[in-house]
Amino acid sequence: MSRDARWKALLELLVERGRLDVEEAATELSVSAATIRRDFDQLAEQQMLVRTRGGAVVHGVSYELPLRYKTARHASEKERIAKAVAALVSPGEAVGLTGGTTTTEVARALAVRGDLATGSPALTIVTNALNIANELAVRPQFKIVVTGGVARPQSYELIGPLADGVLGQITLDVAVLGVVAFDATHGAAANDEAEAAINRLLCERAGRVIVAADSSKLGGRAFARICDASTVDTLVTDAAAGADTVRRFQEAGVEVVTV
Repeated sequence: MSRDARWKALLELLVERGRLDVEEAATELSVSAATIRRDFDQLAEQQMLVRTRGGAVVHGVSYELPLRYKTARHASEKERIAKAVAALVSPGEAVGLTGGTTTTEVARALAVRGDLATGSPALTIVTNALNIANELAVRPQFKIVVTGGVARPQSYELIGPLADGVLGQITLDVAVLGVVAFDATHGAAANDEAEAAINRLLCERAGRVIVAADSSKLGGRAFARICDASTVDTLVTDAAAGADTVRRFQEAGVEVVTV
């Protein structure tokens, strides 16, 4: 197991349990106690956890893993969803991408599309996600526009009123939303109200809106509302989405693509 994979697993276990002992973690990950002690020390230096005698505890009362340390739950589903979303984008379009693990996969799927290898530009990408901008900036055929704002460490997203000035001056062909929850009645939602506000602006500037969400996100609710289901043109999700759930979205006017 690589160090990055080990750190991701350790932090996931720590979030789940609140506290980890060295021996417990070593058994879980099938590595030596010395390796875990070294990992704990290095993560503590980055303020990702608090070192204790014989183990570690979560850093602070409220704790949310940064995007780079989240284990890719439903990874294969997200990759399939990303490819399907990327296929809905036409060359030359202006595309808005919110932050999140699924939209990051969408960015990667767009980057490897053969018909987008050239163009002036092949795509215009507007995003408030620093990690997405960083990955796509090396693609000279893509025009990358990054909104202003203050970086939120947990998701690498830029938030706040500074983004309004940029988003108020542009028009998008399509906005691709990553969401925490999407429900036919309650709409799309995020955990953070500032992220939700930026996502809402992207929707308002777009000709069409795509929600990219694995089936675990469907039918749930989250704190901060992004938009109504009626605002969304297409939902791309995995084949595990229940028939009743799909039907409710279709009745709300959302085209559902399952992969």
